[in-house]
Amino acid sequence: QVQLVESGGGLVQPGGSLRLSCAASGSIFSINVMGWYRRTPGKQRELVAQITRGGSTNYADSVKGRFTISRDNAKSTVDLQMNSLKPEDTAVYYCHLNLYYAPATNYWGQGTQVTVSS
Repeated sequence: QVQLVESGGGLVQPGGSLRLSCAASGSIFSINVMGWYRRTPGKQRELVAQITRGGSTNYADSVKGRFTISRDNAKSTVDLQMNSLKPEDTAVYYCHLNLYYAPATNYWGQGTQVTVSS
């Protein structure tokens, strides 16, 4: 049993910043990768950023240099700092994790809306 809860979404003007947070609970003693995906209407979920337990990161080309992912292993949380936001960043953002001993199983949060608009 794993639960993920996102927070921090909202409405922001282009060029602004938001910080998304995700808290994991339940059977999470062996979290491997944590990350963020996003989805806009008519699109599949797209990887935004991910981070391993050891701190190795991976970013979508479209967000490199603007977004920063971080995690606190003790708290089982992962954050996404989003700077220089663009209208095309508008999406529902979903927190994701997998477990070291069951890496093929994906766990998802409920999503948090990010809207970038003037």
